[in-house]
Amino acid sequence: MDKKKLKLYFILGTVNVAGRDPLVVLEEALKGGVTCFQLREKGPGALEGEALRSFAEACKELCHRYNVPFIVNDDVALALEVKADGVHIGQEDGDISAVRRQIGPSMLLGVSTHNVEEALAAAETGADYIGIGPIYSTKTKTDTQPVIGPEMVRRVASLLPGLPIVGIGGLSERKARAVIQAGASGIAVISAIAGQDDPLEAARRLKGAVRLSLTGVEM
Repeated sequence: MDKKKLKLYFILGTVNVAGRDPLVVLEEALKGGVTCFQLREKGPGALEGEALRSFAEACKELCHRYNVPFIVNDDVALALEVKADGVHIGQEDGDISAVRRQIGPSMLLGVSTHNVEEALAAAETGADYIGIGPIYSTKTKTDTQPVIGPEMVRRVASLLPGLPIVGIGGLSERKARAVIQAGASGIAVISAIAGQDDPLEAARRLKGAVRLSLTGVEM
């Protein structure tokens, strides 16, 4: 996978927008410079069935309008149905090799990892990129693993220098630099964009922070 597509990885579900139109929030984020998008529709009140499929199709259309990959979290059947660009799974979402066989060689496969062993296993079984986290504490997801900090990104990046890595968990404009300097290709966020009054400006500022960190320029 092109590492540049992971600079600013936005994750969103309808439950993350505090009553706003999620498609408006997504498009504002895309205008602001999001480089990859993951639909993560989970939690109380989450869409199901035909409503979920229609929403996924609308998200995909928006993403492709801005030349951004559209990834579906966990739901392999939905990803295949709407012809998503990829699927992202956690450690409890099924066997990585089995998911790779289901989606075929051309669809992107991302895997959430929390330690070196999980990262190595994901790389060996067909992941195109991995997410590592939670880097810092987060209130968006309540079922997270213990906080691991940027050092875990550094350890994995040294062992798997060719594998794209996205840091996730409690990341902000101010905290992006440490994760990128540790070896991540980009950062993944939910509330740092979806929870802001101006998603476009939030995305723009986050992408700027990542870009500066990747070039090594002091902020």
